[in-house]
Amino acid sequence: MTMNKIAYLQCPTGISGDMCLGALVSLSVPVEYLIEKLNGLGIEQEYQLRAELVQRNGQQATKVHVDLVDDDRHDHEHSHRHARHLPEIERMILKAGLPSRAEAWSLAVFRQLAVAEGAVHGIAPEKVHFHEVGAVDAIVDIVGTCLGLDWLGIESNDEGWPLLYCSAFPTGGGTVKAAHGQMAVPVPAVLKLWEMRGCPVYSNGIERELVTPTGAAIATTLVRDFGSPPAIAIKQIGFGAGTISLPIPNILRLWLGESTSLQSNFSDSGDTSSNLEPISVLETQIDDLNPQAIGYVFEALFAGGAVDVFTQAIGMKKSRPGILLTVICHPENLLSCEAILFRETTTLGIRRTTQQRTILQREIQQVEIEYGKVRVKVAWKGQSPEKVIANVQPEYEDCADLARKHNIPWREIQRLALQRWYLVNS
Repeated sequence: MTMNKIAYLQCPTGISGDMCLGALVSLSVPVEYLIEKLNGLGIEQEYQLRAELVQRNGQQATKVHVDLVDDDRHDHEHSHRHARHLPEIERMILKAGLPSRAEAWSLAVFRQLAVAEGAVHGIAPEKVHFHEVGAVDAIVDIVGTCLGLDWLGIESNDEGWPLLYCSAFPTGGGTVKAAHGQMAVPVPAVLKLWEMRGCPVYSNGIERELVTPTGAAIATTLVRDFGSPPAIAIKQIGFGAGTISLPIPNILRLWLGESTSLQSNFSDSGDTSSNLEPISVLETQIDDLNPQAIGYVFEALFAGGAVDVFTQAIGMKKSRPGILLTVICHPENLLSCEAILFRETTTLGIRRTTQQRTILQREIQQVEIEYGKVRVKVAWKGQSPEKVIANVQPEYEDCADLARKHNIPWREIQRLALQRWYLVNS
């Protein structure tokens, strides 16, 4: 059974940098550790970091404060806080001696933010005047969040990104005062960050700024997928408090848990050989798409993580012939498969369900026949020495390649491969 430590950001009232820090401290990330590592940035004289427990609509959460030091002796330094550019921030991070993952993630978040701000103002990322988001508190929020995620030991994928997921974002509304004057909410940088990742958003009816550029940059850079929670066994939940009072508790909730590729075993009949796992099923009916496109959709879905894809002929309204397209995928690939369906087909809606499926244990073996090597998928029930083979299937592509190469019927190659496997394993 494979188990990975993963996390999920639930954002009913949005996300900001200080809310991320609060949720992490709530999950036992030591404030002293954050201060020690952040001191390497060389700005420790410009702020103080502290945390406290607060109430939000009767619920307890952790509020992290980044208190800027008001030093009248250095007016130039004060203005400098609001004018840092990306190259300067990158140098600060690279010189800080941070853990390798925290360093890479911090650099990536600031780069993402600079790209978004640059796109909004029509300038290169390196030329962006960060204003508020380049100030000390935002630097502390971003680097501190990356330090906290690394400290919690959240697993990384093959590309080095944390296994972090996030809910859809509430859009908020109204206006907010910024360096460029009064702006509509969501502010342009947040909209650009959402656009860059294709984030799902919705309105919860609250007309306030709910997602800040710092929070959006953290999420759109580090999060692997947006939407419903992944399959997760929750171990602990952190609660990070926002600053303003809202009609609902202004709290960011960070779920920390484990993901298992094989969730649990059948135990009703004492059979522990078959594994039970959650599986997502997407369905949509289509009657106005060129049938030639379906083959391409299949390829795109499998590349996007689908376990299986199939179609069925159906009759639709006004007697129009159509197809029912069904996609089976693991929950963590649901959003990517759904995005492919919307992008590559003419569907206007997709139904989704989560089901349980029982799977046999299996492995790929290899046999050699007179025409070449063939991989064979072998599935079984039970454990040694009472293991019972349930299914043996030569891989289609291997048989097809040899059949083409030697001008021999595919069925003959498959027969020889099966014969050889049973001979070796009898």
